Amino acid sequence: MADFNKVLTPGDYENGELNVVIEIPTGSNHKIEWDREHACFMLDRVEPIAFAKPCNYGFIPQTIDEDGDELDVLMITDQPLTTGIWMKAKILGVMKFVDGGEVDDKIICVPADDRNNGDCYEKLEDLPKQTLKQIEFHFNHYKDLKKPGTTEVKAFEGLKEAKEVIAASIKRYEEAHPELAVKKGMKSFADSAKAAIKDMRS
Repeated sequence: MADFNKVLTPGDYENGELNVVIEIPTGSNHKIEWDREHACFMLDRVEPIAFAKPCNYGFIPQTIDEDGDELDVLMITDQPLTTGIWMKAKILGVMKFVDGGEVDDKIICVPADDRNNGDCYEKLEDLPKQTLKQIEFHFNHYKDLKKPGTTEVKAFEGLKEAKEVIAASIKRYEEAHPELAVKKGMKSFADSAKAAIKDMRS
């Protein structure tokens, strides 16, 4: 299996698009997580069936959220997606979330190319209100049987706030992997050199 943090970038988030890896399909009560150390998926635990995921759950490669894990994504689709696939996603917003006193925000996305619904979701407000209510209820209560009161959905916010959360998570990853920043700097220099040569020839 590919190490997603090595073969994928976060994507062109500044223009509203992300690369997302799916961990948990909609409707599953299996808490499947990406194991960064071993570069594979693991079953962390089995949740009560009453708290099966209301949407697909995944992460953005080359990011680190405030809780130390990859930045999470809530992927809204008509049918469940498969664990282990990656996809290009359109950013709609962010669910501000606290889990056990730690910030654990979730970026809300839809597929970048969804011809079934004509790409009708452009912003968070386009989603059905019931969808957001179900997501809010799930994350407020999914640990109630073992750790009641430890999770709280603070707010749903839009594209601007989502991009800020993503940018901060990318920065944390780059700070933890300085070799990546050097590599990006070399690529930027090479791209600039190519552009300069092209201008000179034209």
